[in-house]
Amino acid sequence: MIRVEGLTKDYGARRALSDLSFEAGQGEIVGFLGPNGAGKTTTMRILTCYMPPTDGSATVAGYDVVTESLEVRKRVGYMPETVPLYTDMTALDYLKFMADLRQIPDSRERAFETLEMVGLESRANSFIGSLSKGMRQRVGLAQALIHQPEVLILDEPTIGLDPSQVVEVRNIIREIGKQRTVLLSTHILSEAQQICDRVLIINKGKIVAEDTPENLQARLVGSERVALRVRGDSDGLSKLLLKIKGIQSVNNAPDGSVEFQFAPGQDVRPQVAKTVVNSGYELLEMRPVGMSLEEIFLELTREDAHRGKK
Repeated sequence: MIRVEGLTKDYGARRALSDLSFEAGQGEIVGFLGPNGAGKTTTMRILTCYMPPTDGSATVAGYDVVTESLEVRKRVGYMPETVPLYTDMTALDYLKFMADLRQIPDSRERAFETLEMVGLESRANSFIGSLSKGMRQRVGLAQALIHQPEVLILDEPTIGLDPSQVVEVRNIIREIGKQRTVLLSTHILSEAQQICDRVLIINKGKIVAEDTPENLQARLVGSERVALRVRGDSDGLSKLLLKIKGIQSVNNAPDGSVEFQFAPGQDVRPQVAKTVVNSGYELLEMRPVGMSLEEIFLELTREDAHRGKK
């Protein structure tokens, strides 16, 4: 539903996007990750026909964003980071107004249906200015959905929300993503790990990684990592583990456990368990630890920065 090939965007002498290529299919939620200034918002503005690319091509729902922009606008819903809402209108009247702009038949009925979709039917007649930030974000999401688009593009949809509001908006996005293509920009890496089927990591206008969070973990870790927990004092445990042949490194984790790494195919866990118990420790837990998306993100952007210096 989204196809980008060789997308490039220049702002004068500064290149914001450089030969960007990716795809996103129907029923897929794709996370778009990157540091500030990486090119995420520029890409989204091109895909929603707010600006043209300097070079390359992009299609949304099969239509070109430059030569068929009106067809694209009919099929894409866009929620920018700061949603332009009319605070002196009720949620229902605002959505009816947005539906009327798009010449949607039975606009009032469609507006109420969309409020139900985002869980705001009980606040239909509340003025937008009186709503909490979380509820206003949901009104912004509703305006992106009012015309039942095939593709939904969301720029930082949970920014500034409290934890309970974040959970609510995430659940709505998951439900929406079952039938639509969703491209989701976020700085909250745990959010992408929880709700996205696939992630694109962009840095300095280029994609540095594209895969599922699980596959990125497998590709980048390069070794097995296990968390070990014992009862009581764990002093001396790290030194003990480092003496075991095959263990590459040992670190103390913030949760009080001790994490050790070993090369794939050299499973040292039986030897670790035996050594720990024989040394007088009471072993409570030994579990595999995956690489978090935060670690993956930092590793990839760090590697990309190092490559640029060479």
